[in-house]
Amino acid sequence: MKFIGLISGGKDSFFNIYHCISQGHELVALGNLYPEKSDEIDSFMFQTVGHDVIEYYSQCLDVPLYRQPILGKSTNQNLEYSVTENDEIEDLYKLLSKIVDAHPEIEGVSCGAILSHYQRTRVENVCDRLGLTSLTYLWQRNQYDLMKEMCESGLDARIIKVAAIGLTKNHLGKSISELFPTLVKLNQMYEVHICGEGGEFETIVLDCPFFKKKKLVITQQDIVEHSSDVFYLRIKVELADKNVTSDYKPLESLPLLEDEFQDIADSCPKADISLSGLSIDSQRIVPKIDVTPRETTLYISNLTSMKSTIEDQTKDIFQQLDKLLGDHNLTVNDIQHITLLLSDMSNFAKVNKFYGTFFKDIYLPPSRICIETEVESIQLSCIVLKHIQPKTGIHIRSRSYWGPQNIGPYSQSIVNTQSSYKTATLSGQIPLIPATMDISNKSIAFDSALSLQHLVRVKNLVNVKQLASVVCFITDESYVPIVRSCWTDLENKGNLVIVTVRGLPRGAKVEWGGLSFEDITGIYDDFASDSEDEPDDDSVSQFDNFDESCICQVGKKGEFSVVTLFTSDSDVIKSSFTFKGYRQLLCHPKDYIEIKGDYLPVNTVYDHKGKNHKYAVILKIEVHRKN
Repeated sequence: MKFIGLISGGKDSFFNIYHCISQGHELVALGNLYPEKSDEIDSFMFQTVGHDVIEYYSQCLDVPLYRQPILGKSTNQNLEYSVTENDEIEDLYKLLSKIVDAHPEIEGVSCGAILSHYQRTRVENVCDRLGLTSLTYLWQRNQYDLMKEMCESGLDARIIKVAAIGLTKNHLGKSISELFPTLVKLNQMYEVHICGEGGEFETIVLDCPFFKKKKLVITQQDIVEHSSDVFYLRIKVELADKNVTSDYKPLESLPLLEDEFQDIADSCPKADISLSGLSIDSQRIVPKIDVTPRETTLYISNLTSMKSTIEDQTKDIFQQLDKLLGDHNLTVNDIQHITLLLSDMSNFAKVNKFYGTFFKDIYLPPSRICIETEVESIQLSCIVLKHIQPKTGIHIRSRSYWGPQNIGPYSQSIVNTQSSYKTATLSGQIPLIPATMDISNKSIAFDSALSLQHLVRVKNLVNVKQLASVVCFITDESYVPIVRSCWTDLENKGNLVIVTVRGLPRGAKVEWGGLSFEDITGIYDDFASDSEDEPDDDSVSQFDNFDESCICQVGKKGEFSVVTLFTSDSDVIKSSFTFKGYRQLLCHPKDYIEIKGDYLPVNTVYDHKGKNHKYAVILKIEVHRKN
């Protein structure tokens, strides 16, 4: 795509442009925000030191430069940004709007964010408003690896500001290659960010491999003491001819799999062809709507519609949902997670169009799992949080190497924070190649490992890292040994449910989704626990009749439990549940038993050992304990 390069003059903005070009995107214009009156302003968002050098980069890259003064302040300091009058982000909006008006073919914006959610979410906000894609190929990179790559790439970036322990005015003017060993040492001693993500230093780029005919040369520099232990350079530069003897070398993409997940993929067995193609005749039922209120959560399950068209069904389902939310004094903003079931994935675009309008202007829309399976047309279930503040999670819409961007109206994860624990719903992850958003066409072993890596990266980024329950959706039973092997190498716990379904988004063969938890004492046990902190009204002994059971206790006193169960005996399903909580039943429609809770129709069910069962049940039990 054709893109705008947002530049501050620093190493990150130019190195991200380098990655954008290396990914096949075309640089059309440069954009820069600058302080209206002084060399340095206290912006939470933009580097402003060295701003008077910016005008030369247009000649270095042979593309037009557009500039906009920073008139606003960092007024809105929330992590997620919404339109705020007199905020500096509205200056960014004005800048990008002006560039898009001049170059309507532009589709993307290069942003050099590495770790800053604050910076990323603001660029994404403006891009969304203008219909553009944020390109952030440095996002979540290991800082040591990234700085090493910069130093080895031929990027000539000089230190023009220092503001950290161990960095003095004597380091001003040095190249990043010269300073790299010092930064590594300071990182080990004081946890100084090697790439300067904590504001420890700032840089100015003099040359880069993709500069065409010109580079910059410093002709004068003066040290300015901004405040105690903070110094910067006021510099003057001039253009110099650049000897370009051959085309520059594009940067290599990062390996799709980390070493751990490459090992997981390499250790997978072959697909079990004897299971391939096994299926059961289509059969569909319409389960009863279920509403289960608990102390902190409301579960709404099995919303369907008998309207005649897909559009009308979708509208009707969301009208039902809106009414149920209102009945419990809740709003669409309180929804944590949605499970969306379609009878035909070809209807996804029609459903998603209305789905998007329902969550319009919600800064953290619910996480989501979407599959094609045995339903009449559309079926929707959701988890709703009872006025949890502040709302947290991640909704990453930028393209990067880290993981797939969310191009739909859903978040990668929404976090529920209670006094003694956190849980995070994890959106379904399919094997998309993050840098291009193409679906992987490699082996099922590779695809399974890649999509599982996506899931793990999401839970790690929201810092809710323990997996309470995971469902792996596959489209062919021959994949069971492969996804089981991936799980065994990663976790090897009984909280995995493997199910076969008719189809997945983008024609994927595998999708992983689930729930994670953190900041608690978590106990996994394949048998009944002797702890005094078992749920008071839900004796674990009732699970003894199941073929397999896995219990995850969450919270200091077991305030929340997630139980994963398997059986092929319908009588066990009927007789085992007396507690007041949420249950999700996964089975083929021909084996369906009408019990209170959420129903997810599938073709076949397997546990983490690869054993086939008729039924899987996932329970979520909240226990209110008095201090």
